[in-house]
Amino acid sequence: MQIKILGRGDLEQVLDLPGVIEGVREAYRLKAAGETAVWPLVAHHFEDRGAVMDIRSGAVMGRTQVHGLKMLNNFPGNRAQGLPPFSGMLMVFDSQTGLPLGVMDAAYVTCMRTGAAGAVAAAALAREDADTLTVLGAGKQALFQIAAALTVLPGIRRVYVADQLDKDNERAFAAACRDRLRGSFGLEAGDTAILPAGELSEAVGQSDIVITVTPSRAPVIRREWVRPGTHFSCIGADMEGKEELDPELFRSARVFADDLDQCIRVGELELPVKQGVIAREQVAGEIGQVLSGALPGRTDRDQITIFDATGLALLDLITGKQAIDAAAARGVGLTADI
Repeated sequence: MQIKILGRGDLEQVLDLPGVIEGVREAYRLKAAGETAVWPLVAHHFEDRGAVMDIRSGAVMGRTQVHGLKMLNNFPGNRAQGLPPFSGMLMVFDSQTGLPLGVMDAAYVTCMRTGAAGAVAAAALAREDADTLTVLGAGKQALFQIAAALTVLPGIRRVYVADQLDKDNERAFAAACRDRLRGSFGLEAGDTAILPAGELSEAVGQSDIVITVTPSRAPVIRREWVRPGTHFSCIGADMEGKEELDPELFRSARVFADDLDQCIRVGELELPVKQGVIAREQVAGEIGQVLSGALPGRTDRDQITIFDATGLALLDLITGKQAIDAAAARGVGLTADI
């Protein structure tokens, strides 16, 4: 029995952002059609070292026919030892035979499909004339969010990058972003300005789209900053207690989840639901229902829309299968007998 083993360098060769974006759309549509399975999230906190491990698993049917799991580790203390803080492995199996197809670096797959998820939702829910984006968070994931957003939203003319904890990093990230987009994705930003956010309230107040990618456990964006018609893709809240938005934003917004049960348990929806700001029944639906045409997305130009993304293994699996197929066709990676 042979499987593919793919490291980050291999994945960078065989995965392209437009292909990953289309795979993410397909995974969400398949979920809406009842052709996927999302299995319970498992997480463990290593309290003595401020670290966390989580396992996400599931199955994608349709043409893809794969199942599997991803284990991710976030050990911030690794930085002091010169080790990567974020690591993981993705295992993909054939759902017709149960045989393993591949094992690969999960960190790069996660970054690619997460960037795609935030952008796919923004394209589905933001106003058609949206031209200003704020990305809250200037860490590892921010570049992928910007790249995916510029890929699916060619009308974006201004991007603000915000780092509330380190303004020097905010400025450095914005200054280097254009070259990094070219080097990592072959993406030219063209006439789009990429700027440090400066005062966050002002950047948010000028934005049509806000993508949040921080590990915050207290609201960062206040309701009073937000102008009518803004769309939010909330990516950072993916475990209990995480929160980036003022819960009051949910009171009158049109809200969509990637997986409703999981979002209420560990997503941006968790605390607004617990506080009674919004009830489960008031959530409009899941993003796959919008992408498949089963539900309308934005229904009013001045409506605030929110996409709560907790991260689904479905996206990793469909991206992983793309990588395995492309690697086999191009002779990339290792092939091992097990």
